[in-house]
Formats: sequence, structure tokens, C-alpha cells
Amino acid sequence: MTSPKPQQATILSFVRDLPNICSLAGLLCAVLGIYFAVLGNFPAAIIGMIWATLFDWGDGIIARRMKGRTNEFQAFGGQLDSLIDIVSFGVLPALILLSYGEFSPLFLPGAFLIVAACAIRLSYFNLFGLNDDSSYIGMAVDNNGIILAFVFLFESVLNHTFFSVVTYITVVAMAALNVAPIRTPKFTGRWVYVLTAYVFGLTAIYGWMLLRR
Repeated sequence: MTSPKPQQATILSFVRDLPNICSLAGLLCAVLGIYFAVLGNFPAAIIGMIWATLFDWGDGIIARRMKGRTNEFQAFGGQLDSLIDIVSFGVLPALILLSYGEFSPLFLPGAFLIVAACAIRLSYFNLFGLNDDSSYIGMAVDNNGIILAFVFLFESVLNHTFFSVVTYITVVAMAALNVAPIRTPKFTGRWVYVLTAYVFGLTAIYGWMLLRR
């Protein structure tokens, strides 16, 4: 007589997991960023993107500190995190590029490259993981949000045409770094405080820009 098959977890049961809730909060920020990017409200789009970055770091920290988390929840969380990262650091930067380029077809190659590189980079990471305990192969995709948010600080001091070229070059460069066969450091420990300060600082700056609009 065969033993009964263990009951499979329901889809929504994984939403009760605190790291997954944090991941979904990041997805909400990314969706808001996409919304504002389409509207051409770039300060608001950047705020959404940098908060998506902070939540992306936060879900990993919470997951590592939780005790008794099952293998199922760990595996599900890893898949969810990767899928959300594609939206936050691939699709959102692509939409910012396209919108800033007034949706010209000339900007489509750059938009495709950042989304494709993000998908390839995350697929590679899901297969091979870290290069060692402290480094990745290729630039981690969450750096896309950090870099693009910094570059957009100069948007108000450069003319639109020139800055659209700068944005295009930045996005293509990030895509190249995402898939480059180079070692990049894994920022952990106290770096989360640096990122938190960076996010709050840029939120204040871009919030001030919104008030001036």
C-alpha cells in the first residue's frame, strides 16, 4: 500500500511569507515607477525604482535571518525575487529610456538590450549562484537602479537631446556589465546602511524636484 502523497501548498500560501511580502512591495514600487515613466514623470519613476532596489535588498536580509523557513518557501522566494528583478531592473529602466526618448523607434534596441541582459543575467545566477561567497560573475542587476538614479540627477542641467544620448549609453553600458564575464563584489553587511541612506537621500532630492514641477 502506497503512502498518501503530501498535500501541495497553495499558491497564495507563499504570500504569507515575510520575505515574499517584501519582494512584492518592491514589485509595487516598480509598477508605480513604470506608470510614472510612461507619463513622463521621471522623478517619481526614479523614486519607485530606488525603493524597489531597497526592498530587493531587504527581502534577502529578512530571508537569511528567518529561522525554520522550509525549502519550498526558500525556492519559491528565489524564483519570485528573480522575476520581480526583471521588472524592476530590466523593464523599468527600459521604459524610462523609451519614455525619455519620446518612444522613438531608435530607442527600442537599447530597451531590448537591458531587458534581455537582465533576463540572461538572472537565469545564469539561478543556475550557478555566486562565484564565491563575496562576488558575482557579471554586475548584479539591482545596480542598474542605483546607477540610473544617480545619472538622472544631471537631467535638469543638460539639454534633452544630449541627456537622451547619455541615458541611452548608460542603459547599454549597464546591459553589457550585467552579462560581462567579470567578477563584481557582493555588497552585504553594513552596505545596507549605505544603500538606505542613498535611497532616502535621493528620495528627498527627487521629491523636491516633484514639488518644483
